[in-house]
Amino acid sequence: MDDQLRVGLVGAGPWASKVHAPGLADHPGTTLSTVWARRPEAARELAEAHGASVSESVEELLGQVDAVAFAVPPAVQAELAIEAVRAGKHVILEKPIAPDVESAERLTDAVLTAEVASLVMFTLRYAVETREWLDDLAAVGGWAGGGVRWLSGALLAGPYSASAWRHEEGALADVGPHVVDLLDAALGPITEVVSAHRSPEDLWHLVFAHEGGASSTATMSMRLAVEPTVAEIAVYGAHGYRVLNRRPVAGVERYIALLDDFAAMIATDTTTHPCDVRRGLHVQRILAQGRRAAAG
Repeated sequence: MDDQLRVGLVGAGPWASKVHAPGLADHPGTTLSTVWARRPEAARELAEAHGASVSESVEELLGQVDAVAFAVPPAVQAELAIEAVRAGKHVILEKPIAPDVESAERLTDAVLTAEVASLVMFTLRYAVETREWLDDLAAVGGWAGGGVRWLSGALLAGPYSASAWRHEEGALADVGPHVVDLLDAALGPITEVVSAHRSPEDLWHLVFAHEGGASSTATMSMRLAVEPTVAEIAVYGAHGYRVLNRRPVAGVERYIALLDDFAAMIATDTTTHPCDVRRGLHVQRILAQGRRAAAG
């Protein structure tokens, strides 16, 4: 393998164009080698913008790369990622990693069997301020609870408002993975969705129980006329009230940090990471519990 990791990009939508492609092209440890998408014209436009080739099929893409980054809907990713890891390719996975728990389990089993590196796009976890916040929480302990409010109009207008899977699955599937991952990392593993409610307008309210006795709440929607997005994350307990202060940075900055970890994992033959495919499966199971609880 060359010094730079050859990465193929599956998908050519807004997120692939804004984050994946520029990140892979600009990172010193990776090169964007080739692009495949269901819309050939979109793949060609994206590839040309970053000096990459266009693959006519996923099989062609797999023959040219060391790793694959996915920017496609969960149902598409789950099947294609299994194909990639069985071909020995390391993978960068979008969240949620699959459309359901059964598919997520199959994907996780395939990754573990292939012994390849995997990272899931829990993008907030790669921000410096998030890592420092979580380290500080772990150092002092004594947290009794926490909460998240994540409210936006992303499905009303903007680049992701035409996303069919986001409209179908709602906020729980899109921002829910970030919410579950952060609360779980801050307060300990979530063991139960105590209650959940989804309004007809896709406003979610959930209550979680955590290992060790903490509890937390989450409120989220992508169909509210809120601009800019509200994303408030806090915990409280014996040491007061700690808020995660998020900087308004582009997603590509956090993606570059993810690529730092990804390249280091592959260089050292490491397949474990706090945000690897197993984390994706854990989050998928919690999301499924929440959906069942809301359905009654």
